[in-house]
Amino acid sequence: LSSPVLQHNFCHYTVDVFTTSFTFFYNYNLIFLRINENIAPWVPVVGLEIHAQISSNSKLFSGSQVQFAAPPNSLVSFFDASLPGTLPVLNRRCVEAAVMTGLALNCSINKKSLFDRKHYFYADLPAGYQITQQRVPIAVNGRLSYSLCIDNKMSQMVTKTVRIKQIQLEQDSGKSLHDDTRSQTLVDLNRAGVGLMEVVMEPDMCCGEEAAAAVRELQLILQTLGSSQAVMAEGQLRVDANVSVHHPGEPYGVRTEVKNINSIRFLAKAVDYEIQRQTEELENGGTILNETRAFDSKLGCTVPMRDKEGKQDYRFMPEPNLPPLILYDAKYLPANTNHQQVVNIDWIHERLPDLPSVKRAKLVEQYGILPEHSFTLLNEDGLTEFFENVVKQTQMKPKKVIGWVLNDLLSYLKQHSLTVKESPVSPFLLADLLNLLEKKEISSTAAKQVLAELWKGEGKTALEIVKEKELELIQDQKELEQICQAVIDGQENEVIMMVLGRNQKVLNKLIGLVQRETQGRSNPVLVKQLLEKKLSE
Repeated sequence: LSSPVLQHNFCHYTVDVFTTSFTFFYNYNLIFLRINENIAPWVPVVGLEIHAQISSNSKLFSGSQVQFAAPPNSLVSFFDASLPGTLPVLNRRCVEAAVMTGLALNCSINKKSLFDRKHYFYADLPAGYQITQQRVPIAVNGRLSYSLCIDNKMSQMVTKTVRIKQIQLEQDSGKSLHDDTRSQTLVDLNRAGVGLMEVVMEPDMCCGEEAAAAVRELQLILQTLGSSQAVMAEGQLRVDANVSVHHPGEPYGVRTEVKNINSIRFLAKAVDYEIQRQTEELENGGTILNETRAFDSKLGCTVPMRDKEGKQDYRFMPEPNLPPLILYDAKYLPANTNHQQVVNIDWIHERLPDLPSVKRAKLVEQYGILPEHSFTLLNEDGLTEFFENVVKQTQMKPKKVIGWVLNDLLSYLKQHSLTVKESPVSPFLLADLLNLLEKKEISSTAAKQVLAELWKGEGKTALEIVKEKELELIQDQKELEQICQAVIDGQENEVIMMVLGRNQKVLNKLIGLVQRETQGRSNPVLVKQLLEKKLSE
């Protein structure tokens, strides 16, 4: 009876001995079950492997052009097709992009890294192996900080950090095109040999939301650096998620790998589904297989692909046709070498642009907006530039502008599945509208009507729409006074309640009635003043 809860339950029933005993043991069993449920919950563990296509005009080891959606097999060199006698030549641009990414992710850059062959036999891999960096990659031991909302509330955000195990250079494979109607598989080698950075994250995450937030932050960093366009719809950023569950204090469970996830939204769903699937499987006495799975976005679930290969199956071996990759810093540049012919780590570090975290801080400081607003601005491609252009062209304060950009414009864009660049309302048009509102020529209600008209893209300006729809504010104060008096006369009972109880809700109702009577063409502030004056009389 050392537990206060048990003492309470035991002492509460003292009249009947049988009832007391039964109730005590019943409550004790409930508590025991609850304690047991809390002793051993399943703890999910999520690690990510992210393949980012490097922004480069040519492939990693050949001079073939890189172009999305080119005609099949039109961008294939002899080396890409693995013809005998061809040798790899390392692309300097890809090396610099990997170094830049490593520095941005707080990694240590290895001044000497090595290339390896990873063997596996697919139709879209002509050589039967992939050139990668397994033993000594170009960058190691980094970290990535990301933020996510608590309970989906932007005002409540928490910052977390995931460790970066390594960043390695490797070549992409080709693409298999399956024709089910003809029972054929065709191979397009345009993508074969394209330069990739594989960013390997430690298993520091525990849910789909965290994984999605980390990948989104990495995507923003890559796009800011210019090291990758990271457009997931074009396959420039692909994610493999490693998921397992275990009891606290026990070793990690058997993990499964969900391959080639090409959407941040699908990533969150795939991870959460896999956690739920593994938990239910173990709770029912089953076992988790070490396998590779795929996410079916239509069904919203993961499906088996194949058993997971072990490292020994890949038969890693040093790449004999590539020497070690040697990098330098400013202190140890070769004396007799043209500096433009080597990759200088310090030179790249000095030219790093502002990263997303720095940009957010500057937006908050410069415009006085809330931190959560800065996240939304950066997360939507082109929205920051749109917002800043509106601010430059309007007299309205940025704190008010941000509401129109995020609440109104962004809502329209999402409703019609459009990007910021596809918006029919330009920064100039929105600024023109906000200027009319700031000058008190129209009400906020009328401004929303004008925005809806601007969205139609008929080429009209805000002022033209205001005149055409007769949405100007009523400037004649006597006319407004007459309307206010008419509203007061028609709401006698409410007015008495207002005078006796000073009921603010009644005043708000009267303001709304005046707004309705004027079809939104009255200034709410002026209407409130007129109503208060007449009620006091």
